[in-house]
Amino acid sequence: MRGPHNIWRLIRTGATLERTGAMSVVLEAFNAPTAIRVAARTLGWPFAWLGKKGDPNLPPLLRALSAMGPAYVKFGQILSTRPDVVGEDLSRQLKVLQDRMPPFPRSVAVESIERELEIKVDDVFSEFSEPVAAASIAQVHRARLATTGQEVAVKVLRPDVEAEFRRDFDAFYLAAWMIETLSPSSRRLHPRDVIKHFEGSVRGELDLRLESASAAEFHASTADDEGFIVPEMHWALSSRRVMTLDWAEGISANDLDKLDEAGIDRKIVGERLLARFLEHALRDGFFHADMHQGNIKIAANGDIIALDFGIMGRLDDYTRRVYAEIIFGFIKKDYRRVAEVHFEAGYVPADRDIDEFASALRVVGEPIFGMSAGDISIGRVLTYLFEVTERFGMETRMELIHLQRTMVVVEGVSRSIYPSINMWDVARPVVEQYLRDSIGPRALLKDLADTVRVLSRFGPRLPQIAENALAAQALNASEEPRRAPTKPMLWFLSGATIAIGFIWVFDLL
Repeated sequence: MRGPHNIWRLIRTGATLERTGAMSVVLEAFNAPTAIRVAARTLGWPFAWLGKKGDPNLPPLLRALSAMGPAYVKFGQILSTRPDVVGEDLSRQLKVLQDRMPPFPRSVAVESIERELEIKVDDVFSEFSEPVAAASIAQVHRARLATTGQEVAVKVLRPDVEAEFRRDFDAFYLAAWMIETLSPSSRRLHPRDVIKHFEGSVRGELDLRLESASAAEFHASTADDEGFIVPEMHWALSSRRVMTLDWAEGISANDLDKLDEAGIDRKIVGERLLARFLEHALRDGFFHADMHQGNIKIAANGDIIALDFGIMGRLDDYTRRVYAEIIFGFIKKDYRRVAEVHFEAGYVPADRDIDEFASALRVVGEPIFGMSAGDISIGRVLTYLFEVTERFGMETRMELIHLQRTMVVVEGVSRSIYPSINMWDVARPVVEQYLRDSIGPRALLKDLADTVRVLSRFGPRLPQIAENALAAQALNASEEPRRAPTKPMLWFLSGATIAIGFIWVFDLL
C-alpha cells in the first residue's frame, strides 16, 4: 500500500545515502532545488547511523545502490543510460551495475528451475554452468540440452525479487509525491507517471513469460534484417521465473580490443547498430529499449546479437510518422515543418505562435550542423527539443521520452564502437525510406484500405446507429422547436453515408 508507512523506508534510504557519502552526489547530479535538498537532508543526516554500510571499495553512489537492493540497482542502471541527466562521470560509474552484480548460488537456480518447470535439471541438461552473468533481477547460466546437444542460455529470476521490488516501489511513489509537493516546477515532468512507467517496465521483467513473448515477437519482426540476430526461444523450458533461448556466441560490445583482434570492422558494426534501431522503431514500432553494451554481443562475422528483452518499446503508427518527420525536418533544416508537425500532433498548445516556435527550433538545429561528424547527435537534438517544447507548454509524453532515452543509449554504444560515426548520414536513408513508405501515394492507398476495412466491420450496425441518432435528434427538436440540427449530427449523417458507400465499393472489389 502506498502511504505514510513508507516514510520509514525513505528515511532508511536517505540514511544509507548519507552514510555512504552518496547524498551530495545525487543532489548535485539532479541539480535539486532548495526545498528538495532540505527534505533529503532531513530524511538522511539525523539518521545516518541507521543507514546500510555497503561495500567501501565501491564509489559512493554504487555503494549505496548496491546496499539498498534490486529496485535501487535497477534505477541506477536506467540512470547509467542518461549521461545528459547525471553527467558523463556518474554515467560511467553506474554502468558497472549493468551486468556485474553478485550472483546467487547455482544450487538455488537449479532448485528454482526444477520447481518451476517440474523437471530434473540433470535429466534435461547434460551441462549446466555456474552463473555467467548476473544483474539486479536475474542471472544467466550456460547449458547444453541432453537430447540434441544444442547450447542454450537459461535465465533465472533472483529469489524473492518480486517482493523486494513491490516494497521499494511503494516508497518510490511516496518520494515522487513529495517531490511534486515540494517542487511545483517538477509537476510538468509527472514524477509519479515516471515511476509508474518504470514500475510497468520492471514488472514486465519480473514475469519472464512476458519477456519470452517479447523475444519471440522481436525474433519474428527482425528475421529478415541482415546482420542482426535475436536468439530463438525454447518455450517448453520457459515459465514465469525461467527463460530458455539459444546460446549466442559473440564478443561483448564493451570489449573493443577483442573486436579489433577478431578483425571486425567497427565502422560497419557501429553504423549497423544505429540503422537497425531506427528501422525497428520506425518500420515496426517495436524496438529494444535497453540496448546498453551489456545486452549486445558481436558475432565473429560482425553480426549484432541482441540480448535481454525485458524492456521493449512500442510506438503507434501516428507517433512513428511524427517522430520521422521531426528527424527529417532537422536533417533538411526545415524548421517550419518541424514546428507544424508539433502543432498538428497537438504536442504544443494551439494558442502558441508557430513562427516563434519555428525560430526556437532553429536555435536547436543550426548549431548541430556546425559540428564535426563525431559530435553530431540525434539524441542531443531530441534532448534540446524537449527543452524548447517545455517553454512552449508541451506536456511530458512518456512514449517519446522512452524513445529519446533509448536513442541516447544506442548512439552512445554506436559511438563507443566507432567514434567517428556520422549520425545524420546513417539516419537519413532510414528515415527517407520510412517516409516514402508511410506518407507517399502508396501509403495513402493503404490508409484508405485500412479505413474501409474498419468501417466494413460496422456496416451491419450503421443503419441502426443512424436510426438511433435521428430519433435522438427528433426528440431534441420536439423539446426545442427553434433549435436547428447541430453540425455534429450533420457530420455524422454525412460520414455514415460516405462510409456505406465505401463499404459497398469495397465489397464489389
